[in-house]
Amino acid sequence: MSAGSQDVQPFDWQRIFLGDIDPLFLLEIVFRTSVIFLWLVFLLRISGKRGLAQLSPLELAIVIGLGSAAGDPMFYPDVPLVHAMLVLALVVGLQRLLAHLVIHSERVETFVEGVPVELVRDGVIQLDGLERAKLSREDLFETVRTRDVRQLGQVQRAYFEQNGQLSFFLRDKEAPPVPGLPIVPPWDVEAPPLAPAGFAGAVACLSCGRVQDTPQAQCVCGGHGWTPARTDPLG
Repeated sequence: MSAGSQDVQPFDWQRIFLGDIDPLFLLEIVFRTSVIFLWLVFLLRISGKRGLAQLSPLELAIVIGLGSAAGDPMFYPDVPLVHAMLVLALVVGLQRLLAHLVIHSERVETFVEGVPVELVRDGVIQLDGLERAKLSREDLFETVRTRDVRQLGQVQRAYFEQNGQLSFFLRDKEAPPVPGLPIVPPWDVEAPPLAPAGFAGAVACLSCGRVQDTPQAQCVCGGHGWTPARTDPLG
């Protein structure tokens, strides 16, 4: 049996636990692990919450860190167990330290977890919020439709939460209906019709969903397309 160019002596306890490296290298492992773990948390934070499902960047970082540190010493004979055990302990320790800081520091919590982003206000899409959340309108519409919403006038508020999920506050079903941008059927299946010239009735901007009595040359959001607004959510 060989590891690299050297023969491996089975159950060589010095090699198994410490290896042939200067014990001072353990301090370098502490430094390396701390840097890589914090760098991993940062990269996961800026990569976008939507791709993290329900795991926070901190939780995903510890999963990746523990998995990487635990795997190699299981079958690589040249990876000492003490080195791996130290890395595992450091990852858990760093996670507990950051979790403590998240609880007691608003700044650390904002950096690690982010903040909720408003996506819809009174039936109008907040385009800057979509940009910050790295979401498309189709992503928003797909999730809203799961709540039996057919037009954005039914939505009072929509938020992109810290855990990567979308939450909605809908208008009371007993309240008078408010016209809004139709999102059923999905636009990829059937694009919403453009309001014809001289259309008499409320129209919704195809970019932000803002409703106006008559189509204008340009919406305040910069969009140019208008579609007849839907009033009846069951229509």
